[in-house]
Amino acid sequence: MSVHTKFNENRALAFSALFASIFAGGGLIVGLLVGSLVIMFDGVYSLVSLLLTLLSLVAARYIKKPSDAQFPFGRALFEPAVIAVKGAVILLIVSYSLYSAIGAMFTGGRAVDVSIATAFGVINVIGCGLAWWCMLSLRNKHFSGLIDAEVKQWQMDTLLSVAVTAGFVVAWLMTLTPLAKYAVYADPMMMLLMSFYFIKVPFGMLRSALREIFLMAPSKEICQTVDQTITVTNKDSQQEIELAGVVKVGHELWVDVDLHVDDSSELISRDDIEQARQRIETHLSSLPLKLQLTINIAS
Repeated sequence: MSVHTKFNENRALAFSALFASIFAGGGLIVGLLVGSLVIMFDGVYSLVSLLLTLLSLVAARYIKKPSDAQFPFGRALFEPAVIAVKGAVILLIVSYSLYSAIGAMFTGGRAVDVSIATAFGVINVIGCGLAWWCMLSLRNKHFSGLIDAEVKQWQMDTLLSVAVTAGFVVAWLMTLTPLAKYAVYADPMMMLLMSFYFIKVPFGMLRSALREIFLMAPSKEICQTVDQTITVTNKDSQQEIELAGVVKVGHELWVDVDLHVDDSSELISRDDIEQARQRIETHLSSLPLKLQLTINIAS
């Protein structure tokens, strides 16, 4: 990853941390004042997002260090490790919120000042939506697994804010009808529904990161691109080239290929190996990943 790209990654993470700190403080204060379970969850989620973003900033600085005796294959595995921690922590928060919402539903609900809650919700929707849009724009310009994780965090926060605001509007309308006594169940019911919906996002983050940590096969799109590359390279090569393995680790793509040499033929030259390497690197240059290519000579 280039120095310019790393600079943009650090800038994006710092921007995300600043916004997360603002929403964390606001959510916790307003949630305690109005007694809302979902607003407090939003504040806690933003606070944890801030801590996780700071963790990403530290990891981003550490990952860019070159290989050494302690890490001979580089530090690319730190990126999925950080994303796995993020996914696990967010999953725990959502799970605990689900538990709290179920408890509130069976203990008479929660009375909430819907006017203040609704006003805060509108401000939250605008702010979180702006942060999500900015992070999405930065990810599209400078792709990074860490920035992508931040995009998912802000996506969850924005959708959460929209759902919370809509729920409080419904709760306020209920107070104007004969169903007013059931308005106290609006807050835990919103938390219940959102927990079931949002639990899939951190679960997906955790599953994807663990696949990289355990060096499992990458996405079908990446596998197809690499397979097509090997097929095209084989047509232009005098030796048979076979794909031995491919994995994605953070922002790196590790590709191992076997260059088969007939025992009856002469030894393969260095030029042939370099030509095969250049062809493979050229075909895979379209992927937004740093290629780590290993060519093995097999008879």
